[in-house]
Amino acid sequence: MTAGGHIEYRVQHLRDRLAREDIAELGVRVEPRGPTAHVWGSVTSPDCRAAVLRIAEEELAGLPWHADLTVSCHNPPDHPEELS
Repeated sequence: MTAGGHIEYRVQHLRDRLAREDIAELGVRVEPRGPTAHVWGSVTSPDCRAAVLRIAEEELAGLPWHADLTVSCHNPPDHPEELS
């Protein structure tokens, strides 16, 4: 297997695992970028972010990778917005 094929295989395995595990985080994208993998997107909580990073570390062990995950809260506001 070529180096490019190897990283693509590992990236796809990570995508599959993120979709089927308890977190079922479908808002996370994983892409091969040359010899590295890029994990990015939006998650619903800090715990979910930690779980995605843990799974990525397990699946991409030994490969260089970068994560850019943001936590977005979709709760209604707890106070009224003040407009000036």
